[in-house]
Amino acid sequence: MNISERVCIGAIIGAFGINGELRVKSFCANPSAIGDYGPLTNEDGTKTFDLKIITPIKGGYAARIKNIRYRDQAEELKGEALYVLRDAMPTLPDDEFYYSDLIDLLVFDTGGVKLGRIMAINDHGAGDFLEIKAIGQKNLALLPFTKEAVPTIDLTLGRIIVDPPKGVFGHGEHENPPEPTNYVELGDE
Repeated sequence: MNISERVCIGAIIGAFGINGELRVKSFCANPSAIGDYGPLTNEDGTKTFDLKIITPIKGGYAARIKNIRYRDQAEELKGEALYVLRDAMPTLPDDEFYYSDLIDLLVFDTGGVKLGRIMAINDHGAGDFLEIKAIGQKNLALLPFTKEAVPTIDLTLGRIIVDPPKGVFGHGEHENPPEPTNYVELGDE
């Protein structure tokens, strides 16, 4: 099975209690739905997790996994991403996308110039951002994932069209800093 056939829907973020319960963070649009997909797997499908949600807790859910009975067993799973087969995911309307579908899409500006490729989608607290490996740039470009900055997503052609704010992709488009208004030239004392 191919990794791209799986979608990450959550992660184990630690142990909860002493009887093998876990702290689980959900990445689902409806967070409690993480328990509705049946057995989950790790990224490559070599481990299976029969997850049962117990109760909501701060930052996620308390959950149990079959055959995990002790806190140390639960701690060993900390950081494990939880995946579901793509076929088990609901079909989305035309204007909605799974973030995993956007990874590796080519990025073009509104004039058709190729700018790079999407590497990740992250939320740093102020909304979602696309991390783009921009052509000719050492660092990743961060583009707000808004309708204004990303007007077109075409999964069929494997690309997105962006209208980035100034400075996102460099290319000499940085705004000029304001000129100082009150300064002393050397020698004028």
